[in-house]
Amino acid sequence: MTTLAPPPAPVQEDGPRHRSAPPAAGGFAARSKRLFTGAPDDPRWARPALWAVLVLATALYAWNLSSVTGNSFYNAAVYSGTKSWKAFFFGALDAGSFITVDKPPFALWVMGLSARVFGYGTWQLTLPMVGLGVGSVALLYRMVKRDFGPVAATISALALTLTPITVAITRDTNPDPVLVFLMLLGAAALLKAVRTGRLLPLVWSGVAIGFAFNTKMMQAYVVLPAFFLVYLWAANASLGRRLRNLAVGTVALVVSSAWWMVVVDLIPASSRPYIGGSTDNTVWDLVIGYNGFGRIFGASSSVGSQGNGASFGGEAGLYRLFNEIMGGQISWLIPFALIALIGGLVLRGRAPRIDAQRAALLLWGGWFVFHYLTFALAEGTFHPYYVTAMAPGIAALAGAGGVMLYKAFREGSAAKWGWVLPAAVAASSVWAVVLLQRVSGSGALYTVAEVVAGVAGAASVIGLLVARFSKRQRLMGVAALAAVVALLAGPAAYSAAAASSSPNGTNPTAGPSTGGGMGGGGGMGGGQRPSGDGGPGNGTSESGSSSGQSMGQPPSGNGSSSTDGSSTESGTAESGTAESGSTDGQAGGGGMGGGTQVSSAMITYLKKNQDGATWLVAVATDQTASSIILESGEPVISMGGWSGSDDAMTLAKLKSLVKAGKLHYIVVSDSGQGSSNSEISTWVEKNGTAVSDYSGLYRLDASDVG
Repeated sequence: MTTLAPPPAPVQEDGPRHRSAPPAAGGFAARSKRLFTGAPDDPRWARPALWAVLVLATALYAWNLSSVTGNSFYNAAVYSGTKSWKAFFFGALDAGSFITVDKPPFALWVMGLSARVFGYGTWQLTLPMVGLGVGSVALLYRMVKRDFGPVAATISALALTLTPITVAITRDTNPDPVLVFLMLLGAAALLKAVRTGRLLPLVWSGVAIGFAFNTKMMQAYVVLPAFFLVYLWAANASLGRRLRNLAVGTVALVVSSAWWMVVVDLIPASSRPYIGGSTDNTVWDLVIGYNGFGRIFGASSSVGSQGNGASFGGEAGLYRLFNEIMGGQISWLIPFALIALIGGLVLRGRAPRIDAQRAALLLWGGWFVFHYLTFALAEGTFHPYYVTAMAPGIAALAGAGGVMLYKAFREGSAAKWGWVLPAAVAASSVWAVVLLQRVSGSGALYTVAEVVAGVAGAASVIGLLVARFSKRQRLMGVAALAAVVALLAGPAAYSAAAASSSPNGTNPTAGPSTGGGMGGGGGMGGGQRPSGDGGPGNGTSESGSSSGQSMGQPPSGNGSSSTDGSSTESGTAESGTAESGSTDGQAGGGGMGGGTQVSSAMITYLKKNQDGATWLVAVATDQTASSIILESGEPVISMGGWSGSDDAMTLAKLKSLVKAGKLHYIVVSDSGQGSSNSEISTWVEKNGTAVSDYSGLYRLDASDVG
């Protein structure tokens, strides 16, 4: 019998792109080393490039955090949660747990735990957001690298890092960075479930999206159609097993989404805060109405009329994300990403059903398309920073699809689609120049970016075509690098502006002001009135904080004026002017406190005469209450929620609080506005004692309650 000799061991290349084979034993030291050097088969440049991108992301997101004030609406809730575990669990605006914010509390829990560990302050609230923002970049890199390699992963991570609106919102205390990270965790688990056909990763995907739901409710579900379709089509399992696994994963999704809502709604209303933003004091109504269909169709009792708030991002329509307001925030890579998606799917057209690359393209394409349609067509309240949720999809398509088009172009395969890359680069470069010309005259940074985008884009297209005809591979690589520079020059300029200026805590955006009255990275600083993300938020402050307190700083507890250097004397709002504190002049303020000034002097008076009451004062809206909470450090009742239209306070409840000595002061409108709360205003004016030094302020004691 002839015995065949074993084949020779493969020779390990020792060139610049490969390392020697790893040792057989892989202990802790080896794993720690790979954390910094990367996988053995990675190119030598791959892991240093990743670390460079992560350092850049950290620098952009964390630069000069002392200038960050954040959203006072959420800041006040976080502060209240550090004073009361009950307020922490429910996401109450005040430590007395009278009313909740208009969102579920998971993001507040993340910031609140940081504040409980490190103390309450600017960096303590923003630190988790920065960490999650950088974590999202690292997670996207890992996901793209698995299916498309380190080049695509590096481009995707860099594109996400430099998405202008992502830089702006990560430097804030709105919940969106938490939402994005959880959605990416869900996507990572889903792709693992698709590759392996196993059930457990799909369950974890559902759990991650469930926690995302408990961050911003229905917005977390925008990606679900893509998740379901990708798993049903591409999972490595039989059809019956796929259907069974999806059923189990859906149960995990529902349980992880609904547990907090069910617990809260089962607790008697008398033992918990009023659910802010709801019409019937239930979380379910908040999910379906205010934070659900009301966002899409503009039909929410709390939001008001259709389209209320849409001016923050322009009129609804397919062009919205390209308009003067939104274009510079998110649209830079949309043309390239869309072309790359179509090209990549065509190139994988005959691949097996379980092809991992096509499954990933379908996931990222669905992520992008469903978000685009939702945000473009939404008729309800819409803020520009919502679109940070679509940034991972765009970035992944730009990296993964771009590399696929480059390989097809270089190899001359798929004759028609192999020529798409130069066209995609040309279209996106032209769009970048158009966006930068919109802000011409706004500064040298944007002028330089315009020149770089135009020159690098032209050089890339010409270089790609010349290299294709001359078969010069090195020139083709240089031209591709020029394309990356051209497509990211504009976003880099906007991101640098967002990182180097004081963010607008209410409606953070990047770059210069472009339209709709919306400022860029530091156009209004922290002085814009809190929008609370969910409310109409149409009262904006030109200069100065809406309270005499820096929104991200610990409450001074002494009624002192602003500590962030902003002027509170001249802060004007659309329907009210704040002397040195906050104003209740928000449109739809509900009649109580509408147009009434709440000054630092009034807050000092209230603290001196609180007389053991649980709440310092009752005011009409969340905006006023949050500002007073942050200045005084005391619980404050918001009687009407965000817009003033919530039925959180009734006359019977007010009498009960006064009789129990839990509340002594209330601010009512000095203009006698009529509203659903006019009964309260009338009773207070009749039975309370007006504080002559402060218009609209009344003292109530148990003896005043008949």
